[in-house]
Amino acid sequence: MTGLYVHIPFCKSRCVYCGFYSTTLDTMKEKYVDALIEELRLRAAEGQKWRTVYIGGGTPSSLDGRLLSKLFSAIDCSYSLETTIECNPDDINDDLADLIADLPVDRVSMGAQTFDDDRLRFLRRRHKASDVACAVERLRRRGIRNVSVDLMYGFPGETMDDWLLDIDKALALGVEHLSAYCLMYEEETPLFKMLKDGMVSEADEELSREMYYCLIDRLQSAGYEHYELSNFARDGKRSLHNSSYWSGIPYVGVGAAAHSYDGRCRQWNIDNLLIYINKVENGELPFTSELLTYDEKYNDMVMLSLRTKEGIDLGKMSLELGKEARDFCLEQARRYIRSGLLVAEGGSLRLSRDGLYVSDMVMSDLMKA
Repeated sequence: MTGLYVHIPFCKSRCVYCGFYSTTLDTMKEKYVDALIEELRLRAAEGQKWRTVYIGGGTPSSLDGRLLSKLFSAIDCSYSLETTIECNPDDINDDLADLIADLPVDRVSMGAQTFDDDRLRFLRRRHKASDVACAVERLRRRGIRNVSVDLMYGFPGETMDDWLLDIDKALALGVEHLSAYCLMYEEETPLFKMLKDGMVSEADEELSREMYYCLIDRLQSAGYEHYELSNFARDGKRSLHNSSYWSGIPYVGVGAAAHSYDGRCRQWNIDNLLIYINKVENGELPFTSELLTYDEKYNDMVMLSLRTKEGIDLGKMSLELGKEARDFCLEQARRYIRSGLLVAEGGSLRLSRDGLYVSDMVMSDLMKA
């Protein structure tokens, strides 16, 4: 069984840091949902039994109840181990909470980012800090027992005390899952332009490192498992859908800019709402694909597996890619094992605590050119 990702690109406003494909053209919502359902049919995936289902964006909670119900009617979630929908905290009113409880959804992911209203305004988020706790309470009252919250750190001018306060407020929510990311300045985003124009400065590198390790310590002390570089979960509450990406499990992505992977090929849909709808309406699947080379499969396994607590399963690498891949990986890893950034034990190769923050460097050096 494979996973299903459904991309809902609509946003009422664009956050300054967001590099994902999204649009404020909300008059196309109905035609877009119809196109999603048609794409499932064209892929012979309508009615398919999914291992996991993830409705992401964009802002899926920007769809009204009728359109969400229409979308879910085309998705068979009956065998899904986990069905997630992303929501903005301020969208979760009583009506949406009731709808989520009625839909085959068992996990809700919300972007809190920070509990400081000034920083939220800086990000151009449309919710207020107080909306997050209200949203969690509404979901709890409807029986949703798997809630995830995203946080950000490394804001311009943010102090360690500011970050500790955000962590403590997130922990006070009692949610089952937390994700935390350092603020990134991606090209072609308003935030990147602000940086280039000298309007903001990146956070101090050493402070960002301290914030990351403080996050790990606080959440582990509170009983969360640090199972992936940026993700923490209560017992049994890992994100199964995202974990499938890191494990190399195939998935289908539908919608504008959505990606798919079948074990041999990667596909990515066109990142243009109008062209996407037009092509699907005319019976065409609007994607580009590439057949992965041996080296690309190796690099993917290194990059994705090292993100996880378990690391690279060297036996799996040998079985799927051959002993030469395993031997190459171990040879490249040797100096990082000696320096303590990597740990080799029990047939696996994983990042040590000291290696977590410099994971990009370590992964890059283990990959094939």
